[in-house]
Amino acid sequence: MATTDAGLWCVVPAAGRGARVGSAVPKQYLPIAGKPLLLHTLGRLAAHPCIAGLMVVLAAEDALWPGLHEIAGKPILTATGGAERADSVLAGLRALRGKVEDSQFTLVHDAARPCIHAADISRLIEQGIRAGGALLAAPVRDTLKRADTQGRVAATEPREARWRALTPQLFRCGELIAALESARAAGIAVTDEAMAMEHMGHKPLLVEGSEDTIKVTTSADFALAEFLLARMD
Repeated sequence: MATTDAGLWCVVPAAGRGARVGSAVPKQYLPIAGKPLLLHTLGRLAAHPCIAGLMVVLAAEDALWPGLHEIAGKPILTATGGAERADSVLAGLRALRGKVEDSQFTLVHDAARPCIHAADISRLIEQGIRAGGALLAAPVRDTLKRADTQGRVAATEPREARWRALTPQLFRCGELIAALESARAAGIAVTDEAMAMEHMGHKPLLVEGSEDTIKVTTSADFALAEFLLARMD
């Protein structure tokens, strides 16, 4: 069964611990405005008309997953992730085979980015499919410093042509599986899907996304995410 014309499947890796938050509970289950971070993210994604379903990739020992099978009328499937983010994304993509053909596009979105804008997803899909693959990103606007081993400034780096990689990222399912498998075989620790595609010689399109598509990484980010979510439609 192939993905329907209604939209694309989205893989959401949620197997990490989020150690920098400093909580015994994985950060994806910590609350924002009374609801787990992960459910905010899934709700934002499922509300988009171009997303057909969600593949949530969980840790093997995850006892906190609420067992959802759908949200906003969209199906939710689960898979078991691995030690690294790339392992979890690969597991989620493999689990989608049978629902998504290798030639079809699939989204990947961080569980810890609940403040995703619908307009950004639409723009990514529209431009990314035409380009053969793309990622949301934001141009670097701050002055960049490179540090030495003592934590002092070694140089000022040019910020021109520098972008911060965001998610979602959009690639053909089969190509992304092959890229992640190749990177793993080569011992390359990829930190996002675009890096794996770059390793295979692809040049993904950078689609400008909103600056406030923050990744919740530290405890302070939860208050900011709550503020941003309260202001979103």
